[in-house]
Amino acid sequence: MSEPIALAIALPGRPPPAPVPVWAHSPVPGLLLTCSIAGAAYGLRQIPGVGSFSPMIIAILLGTALHNTIGTPARAKAGVVFSLKRLLRLAIILLGLQLTTQQVVAVGGTGMAIIVATLLATFLVTKALGRAFGVDRRLAELIAAGTSICGASAVIATNSVTRAPDEDVAYAVASVTVFGSLSMFLYPALPGLLHLDAHHFGLWSGASIHEIAQVVAATFQDGREAGEFGTIAKLSRVMLLAPLVLGLGVLATWRPPADQHQRVHARAPMPWFVFGFIALIGVNSLGVVPVEAKHVLVPATTFLLTVALAAMGLETDIRKLKARGLRPLALGAASWLFISGFSLALIELVY
Repeated sequence: MSEPIALAIALPGRPPPAPVPVWAHSPVPGLLLTCSIAGAAYGLRQIPGVGSFSPMIIAILLGTALHNTIGTPARAKAGVVFSLKRLLRLAIILLGLQLTTQQVVAVGGTGMAIIVATLLATFLVTKALGRAFGVDRRLAELIAAGTSICGASAVIATNSVTRAPDEDVAYAVASVTVFGSLSMFLYPALPGLLHLDAHHFGLWSGASIHEIAQVVAATFQDGREAGEFGTIAKLSRVMLLAPLVLGLGVLATWRPPADQHQRVHARAPMPWFVFGFIALIGVNSLGVVPVEAKHVLVPATTFLLTVALAAMGLETDIRKLKARGLRPLALGAASWLFISGFSLALIELVY
């Protein structure tokens, strides 16, 4: 078999560098790997009991397991990076097609005020607790975003401006997944105990449970009305992802840089894909997107997010996760308890 074609550039007076195989720059091998892991995640959801978990969560677990046992092949590197950056941003833009401004109207002014107040309070309190617990600022910021908005999607979108290591992103995703799953199983047993009707239970779930899929799973157990309103409340909360990420990008310029000489050159990280997300919300609000197209685009968006999370798993080193210890997990637990209690207190107070 002939050797793979390689590229090398020799500089005058120096020995030629080691040849770089052409496939090292191709995203195809890595894309095949991340898509295969995503496909396996969907397949595993057919196992009884596993279907309640998002394919995104299963994919990051599979990717992490593969990377830390067999290892991620060198030829897959370019495709893994492509999945983690380009496909992820495309997926977040496409999320806009699942949201409309009309949903905010359906929630009502009072309901939306509760959602906004809960989001802001949870984010700020989690950041403050992170400092008290001694958790790294960037990791605390990711846990705060994942808890206050929409779980794994918010974590990876927020990291476009937080710029934490992949291990921190994986830890934050794992944290919000654990506690969001606990809400998914515990909440359905509470409406009667807390004297919540379908509307208020849906609002509470939508304002406080981490992932969209977890909200759907929890609220529909209390009936169709609770399920539909909970989903609308949750999607209204997801709309706040855009202003949060943009706001964090602006705030990044106010932090003192590690090198004081860089202060003059500090610029806000600008997540341009967020504007695409906002634009598609506007397009979807106009009702011009055919229903048939949505039937394709909505599952395609989830698949792209799953591919991105598989790539994140392939970049995650468990030894670095262990080095973070249990403090970030304790922060995730405290944040979960706060968002559940604070949102419930607001609903009981207002209604």
